[in-house]
Amino acid sequence: MILDIRHTGLVVADLDKALHFWCDVLGFVVTKQMEESGPHIDAMMGLSNVSVITVKLTAPQGGMIELLYFLSHPDQSAWEGKPYSTGFTHVAMTVSDLDAICEKIKTAGGVFFAPPQLSPDGAVKVTYCQGPEGVLLELVEIL
Repeated sequence: MILDIRHTGLVVADLDKALHFWCDVLGFVVTKQMEESGPHIDAMMGLSNVSVITVKLTAPQGGMIELLYFLSHPDQSAWEGKPYSTGFTHVAMTVSDLDAICEKIKTAGGVFFAPPQLSPDGAVKVTYCQGPEGVLLELVEIL
């Protein structure tokens, strides 16, 4: 039986840039950082000679993101999916002040598809944006 969602993993091409965005811009806190390699991680991922730096980031109310920076298996520099792509598409976060966080993200180079929108029922204000490396974020302020 599933008890909870533990974290969402996000592979990054530039760990320093990702840490700046997730911590300095969005307010997550690093709770654990380690370099992982060896038979256990090779077996778990179905790969050989894995070397990866993992960084657990915690949001103020406990949600967790795990950044994975592969030293051994580099990939493309940005996610190229779209909001309609099959598979995981975005990370949604509840925020206390949507306008303020949008300004911080814009200053950090984030790209917005549209200004914040009011939901049809008037319950939330919401927007999508692209953060570093093309990651899609949904930001929701409960009204």
